[in-house]
Amino acid sequence: MNLWVAFFRGINVGGHHILPMKALQALLSDCGCVDVLTYIQSNVVFRHTASKPAALQESIAEEIQRRFSFRPQVLLLTAKQLLAAQKRNPFPDAVSEPKTLHLSFLVSDPDAVNWNALDAAKSASEHYELIDRVFYLHAPEGIGHSKLAAKVEKYLGVAATGRNWRTVTRVLALLDQSRT
Repeated sequence: MNLWVAFFRGINVGGHHILPMKALQALLSDCGCVDVLTYIQSNVVFRHTASKPAALQESIAEEIQRRFSFRPQVLLLTAKQLLAAQKRNPFPDAVSEPKTLHLSFLVSDPDAVNWNALDAAKSASEHYELIDRVFYLHAPEGIGHSKLAAKVEKYLGVAATGRNWRTVTRVLALLDQSRT
């Protein structure tokens, strides 16, 4: 069985698209996932026989649509991919303030990044890097004040789902727990 990380986008936000974690765990079990662990509202670690993410992402999203009448974006990463994203962090000094460091995981490779728009949207204190399918943003003044954070998908030209450094490290801890 392969170890997977699922990041769900658009569930349990602002009272919309409510999906209780116990219901999500049951749904994932019905989709063949085992050893399901959750963190906060939209981060899940599990084992599944699938070796590639596309069909499993689709089946999970379809099942949520069928049972809850909305379809969230589901992004699956292997444990190895999430660990690589952690290791490639280009802003190691930012980890001491984990809420200021955000990783946006892209659903595909971007075809035409608008670098000029990215540069124009960032504040003087912000820094970013795109490494493989991860957009790293250090926003020392907070993500809520970042014009760049609000426009990342538009300027990259691809859908993404973001997590702060604290969440990434907590999900990595779940992966460690799953390995034992």
